[in-house]
Amino acid sequence: MNRLTIPEINSLSCSEFVRVFGGVFEHSPWIAEGACEKRPFAGMEQLHGALCDTVKISGPERQLALLRAHPDLVGRLAEENQLTKESAREQASAGLDRLVPDEVAQFQRNNAAYHERFGFPFIICARLNKKEAILNGFSRRLHHSREQEIQTALEEVYKIAELRLRDLIAT
Repeated sequence: MNRLTIPEINSLSCSEFVRVFGGVFEHSPWIAEGACEKRPFAGMEQLHGALCDTVKISGPERQLALLRAHPDLVGRLAEENQLTKESAREQASAGLDRLVPDEVAQFQRNNAAYHERFGFPFIICARLNKKEAILNGFSRRLHHSREQEIQTALEEVYKIAELRLRDLIAT
């Protein structure tokens, strides 16, 4: 798909807007639906802000649903080639598609411990990190409170969304 300009984005119908931006937040087109009504946008930053604001005002249940919509890093969906194209590319950029069996097992243990503690997948902006930093993130964040970790995970989701937007928008 060609990258869109802000004027083109502002002229999209809501259904086209959701089609284009519905995948910016993993399996959560409701966020694009909520931001569509906030047009016109002056730039990418304002669009990103409108999307993030939609999440922020959505309430704890929808925020948890958003977090739970994310795949595990090096999880079952990755093994079965069932990741969204965005997630597959992001995990590959961090080198997570080239792990040796011991590293895969380490990720699986960390994923299980994280799920048990918090009830949603570990989320980190893989495009801004490499394997070692991600593994260190597990160790550090497993000590957070649940409330602290929900906030941290949402901040990572916002970073992921910003990078995905940059892939879609001509600057």
